[in-house]
Amino acid sequence: MRLIITGSPGTGKTTLAKSLGEKLNLTVLNEKDFALKNGIGSFNEENELEIPIKEFEEKANAFLKKTDDVIFEGHVVCEAKLHVDKAILIRVDPEDLEMRLENRNYSMEKVMDNVFCEGIDYCKKQVIKNYPIDKIIEVTSKASISGTLKAVLASLGK
Repeated sequence: MRLIITGSPGTGKTTLAKSLGEKLNLTVLNEKDFALKNGIGSFNEENELEIPIKEFEEKANAFLKKTDDVIFEGHVVCEAKLHVDKAILIRVDPEDLEMRLENRNYSMEKVMDNVFCEGIDYCKKQVIKNYPIDKIIEVTSKASISGTLKAVLASLGK
């Protein structure tokens, strides 16, 4: 099984990917780690890795042709069209997201940018543009990872 897990920063992508990977015995790959390992992207003046989507898409799809049982997780994967079985989109109430990001000590500008993106359904629009509707699983981040994991497993028929 090949999956992506995407959503705004702070929605619980990494935590869900680790839990789902353990439960289903899937390798978990973070988009940034994959990009760095494959020489994709460069760091901007804020020391954030900027990943060119087309180059990421090409190298990730070449990797996916050779492997099964993997989860790609990260924000950028919503913008890429990857050859996967399911695209899992994690959503969270924008007010809850704001609190989560503030607790991570994000700058106010970054908090507001990500809350805005969640509010206008940026990731959802990208996922719908890149994947057939029958491949998309949309789940709301629960108070605990176990609730979110349970919802995803049910959607996957596991």
